Parts: sequence; structure tokens; C-alpha cells
Amino acid sequence: MRIAGRWVLALVVLLLPGLLLLTPGTPTSQTEAAAAPAEPRRPSIVLVVADDMSMDLLRTMAEARRMARRGASYRHSFVVDSTCCPSRASLLTGQYPHQTGVLTNVARLPGVPRGAGPIGGWSAFRKYGNVRRSVSRRLQDAGWTTGYVGKYLNQYEPQIVSRKVPDGWSRWEPVFGDAYDGWDFRMARDRGDRWQVRKVPAPPRSASTRRKDAAYAGTVIADRALAFIRDHRDDPDPYFLLVAPYAPHGRINPRTAYAGEPLFPPAFRDRSRGGRAGNCGRVRCDRIGISALRGFGDSQRDNVPRRADGSRARQWRTLKPLIRRSAARGFLRTRAQMVQSIDRMLRRIRRAVGPDTYVVFTSDNGFHIGQHGLLPGKGSPFDSDVRVPLLVTGPGVRPGARKEVVSNLDLAPTLEELAGLAPTAYRAGRSLAPTFGDRRIDRRRFTFFEHLWAAPEQDRADPRVLARGGPFVVLPSYIAVRSRHALLVRWDLDRSWRRRSHAWEFYDYRRVPWERTNGYGKKRYREQIASLTRRLRAFERCTATYRRGQAVPQRCHDLTR
Repeated sequence: MRIAGRWVLALVVLLLPGLLLLTPGTPTSQTEAAAAPAEPRRPSIVLVVADDMSMDLLRTMAEARRMARRGASYRHSFVVDSTCCPSRASLLTGQYPHQTGVLTNVARLPGVPRGAGPIGGWSAFRKYGNVRRSVSRRLQDAGWTTGYVGKYLNQYEPQIVSRKVPDGWSRWEPVFGDAYDGWDFRMARDRGDRWQVRKVPAPPRSASTRRKDAAYAGTVIADRALAFIRDHRDDPDPYFLLVAPYAPHGRINPRTAYAGEPLFPPAFRDRSRGGRAGNCGRVRCDRIGISALRGFGDSQRDNVPRRADGSRARQWRTLKPLIRRSAARGFLRTRAQMVQSIDRMLRRIRRAVGPDTYVVFTSDNGFHIGQHGLLPGKGSPFDSDVRVPLLVTGPGVRPGARKEVVSNLDLAPTLEELAGLAPTAYRAGRSLAPTFGDRRIDRRRFTFFEHLWAAPEQDRADPRVLARGGPFVVLPSYIAVRSRHALLVRWDLDRSWRRRSHAWEFYDYRRVPWERTNGYGKKRYREQIASLTRRLRAFERCTATYRRGQAVPQRCHDLTR
């Protein structure tokens, strides 16, 4: 018995480590460690931002329409300033122009006091701390690989800026402003924390259509975006890629790579030539007409702004309609041809990304072509300029239209929430992520617009310059509040930096879906205007409360409810 006991004791000693390994709750063996569930991969995100794309073009884009059917579409999606640089600064930071300090496309304009510092462009964005407040920096700090390809901010040009990559970007490939013309442009070649200039020359006029289109800005931007996705889609860490094509912005230089280029230059494969109508996507080009431009040619005599007492103020629409119906129709069709390059890029991106990737499509602002008594351009608070597409596909996104009133301020906090981060306190927007899985969510009914500085010499603007995309300078400064069905605008008709001369316009979209007649001062709108005026004045008080890196008070967030 004593010998048997010793054998039992020895057996227990030999088996004890194995018995301990099999104890429940301690999966220390290689087999059990491998069987343990892995953490879900954090989602990657691709954000595509078109340039000057108005809603009248969305119906021509097959892939964008497919995104709308299979994902979330936001019918009441707006930008807080329908001008390129202020809008893009707001998108990157989730802040209004009064927070970013980016009020215009350029650093200086006539009439601005010298001591005011830069008021727009890359100079203002950098000087007022927006680089460190950009959502890309927060994502990068949290482990995301971040990439930028395409148009960045106005006046970010190699002859002006340093060659240091801005904080927040792992791969930096902006395409510079000569790409507005479609061909013969420069872009940044990423070299770690610094970049070099890469020239993309235009092929000779005798080159084939395929060769020319391979060097088209839209194609090059798409190719570089796809290269980034291929390089990182299998990485263990997620990525965030912002892609910014120049289409359908018009060209800005009188001299072009090819003679006879249209104001809005599509890829050669899409344009009309030799009796061919061209490629306008889902809609035949010859069926795209003026009817898509709501309010084209409307008389502006009943759109005169009104003082608070109801009296008539100065009509700020000082330019006569200098664009004919045939020209407007031609612009609309070539713009529809331009966005086909974006649609192809969306299709390539969505086929290349994995199932755990969100794809978001929007624009920095809309565009008007002869509406409102204005030459082709943007910058107004009207539907043609401030309403933009916003489409989202990805994991957990239920198909269908969303009711909520949203703006481009919401994209930065949305990206933060998708990354598992708490939205930063100075973001003025609100995350859209909860609406991805529940399309019934309807938390907000209002949004606000700011256009805080316009050049004082607007009447002397050259119409040829305006037609190339700069007519926002003819607009006075304004703030505005927008609901689903109404718009109230307070214009500042005094062109000086400090003086103010306010006048108002009001439009009810339930009666007419565009800005036909100014209803300010009319009895039937009295209560509605009074309510919107109180809300707009509360918003103005808020703008004096928080600036740049300061937290946005909850009462100011609540103004959109």
C-alpha cells in the first residue's frame, strides 16, 4: 500500500501542470488562445469630396445612385458656407467659419484692415490652429493610417507653402490648382515627412483618347486613391482616405493644354464630338435641359431684400443675366459629363475596399448657372448652392433616405465615432453614426449658414473671371437659418469691414421648391419668420461665445433641434 501511494503521488505531481492548464477561465494553452475570439477589426473609411457638384447632377451618376439605394442618403444635407475653402475647412474640423477663421478662398481681399491677419485660404487655416484640430490628426493619433489625394485648400501651392507634410497625414498627395484645367498639372509626391513636386504633363494633341485620359486629373486622382487602398486594405490597422477630385469645377486659366477646351472640361471619353452627344451617364445628354435649373431666368424684381420694418432695401443682385439659355444648357451638360469620371472612381473604390469599410460621398458646395440673377458660381445661401449630396455605404448601414437636417460640420464627429473616439468638445457638428443603423432618427430640424466676408469692389468684377468660378465675390456677407422647408437670410449690405446694414429674405419651399419670391414682411409668414429670427439671433450670440478651440456650449448645439 505504501508503494502504491508513492506511485499515486508521483502521478499527481506529473499531471498537475496539465490539470492547471485545463482549469476553466485560464485559456493559456496555444490551442485555447487560438480559439479565443479575436477583436473585431476597426472599420476603414473612404471620404470622397467632389468640387462644386450641384444636386442636379446626381441623377446622372449610376454608381452614386446605387450607393443611395444600398446605403444611407441624406435628403436635407447642406454645407455651412457654399464657398470652396471655408466649406473644406469646416468639413475637416467640424467647425463653423467663425471658429476656423477661414472666411474666404484667399488670404487677403481689398477692404480688410492690415491688422486683421489672413482671412482665408491655406494661410488662415494654418495660422488659426486648424491643422491640429483636423479630424485626420485625431484618427492618426488613434492608430489610423491616413491619406489625402486630390484638391486640398485654396492657395496651398508649391511656390507658397513649405514642403513639410501637414500633421495628421500618413500619405500626402495633394494635387495643385493647375489641375482645374484637367491636364498639365502638378501634384505632391510623398517622401515621408516631406514632399516633392511631381509634374503630370499633358500628352500631345495627336495622342489617343485613352492616353490623354490617363493623364486627366480625375483619372490620376482615382489611380492614386486606388493605390492607397491596395497598399493598406490588408493591414491590421484601419485607414482613413480623403479623395478630392476637381470635377465638376470649371477651368480657371485662359490658356489650356488643348485648343478649344470647354469651360467645364470632361475626360475625352465622355465629351461630345463628331456628332456624338457625349456620355452623361444615366441620362442622355440631349435630354438634359434648363428645366433642371430651378428658377433659371426668373425676374429678380420680387426678390429685393427687406429691412426689418418691411421697407425695400438695396437690390444686391446687380449683374444682369449675362448667360443665355443655350450657354446654360451647354454648361449643365458638360458638367454632367465631368462627373462621370467621379462616378467611375466611386465604382472602383467600392469594388476595391473590404466589407468593413465605409464609403462616404459628398461635395464642398453646389453651383448655380443663371439662377438668382447671377452668373455661374456659388456662395449663396440658396438651395442650388448649399444643398449637396451625402451618401454612405458600409457595415451596419441600412438602406434608405434619412429625415434629419445635417451639414458638413457633422462629418468630423461622425468619423471620430466610427473610430471609437468621443467627439471633441469644440466640434460644432454632431455624429451621424446613429442614423446609419436607424433611418427613423430625426434629432435636428435646422442648420445655419455663414458667409462672413465679401470683397467691397464686387460691382467691378470681370464677368469673364466670374464665369470661371469666382462669382461668390458679388454676394454680400450673410448669416442664415434653414429648415427642411424654409430659409431666412440676414444680409449685410454694407461693404465695409466693420459697419453693418442688415436686410432680409425669406422663402417657403413648401409653396415653390426654389427661391421665387421674397416673403419677408408678408402676414402669412409672420409667425414663421419671427420664430426663425429668434433662432438666428440666438445663433449669432453663440458665435460670440465660442471661437476656434473653445468647447461649444450645449445650448448652442440645441439650436439645431
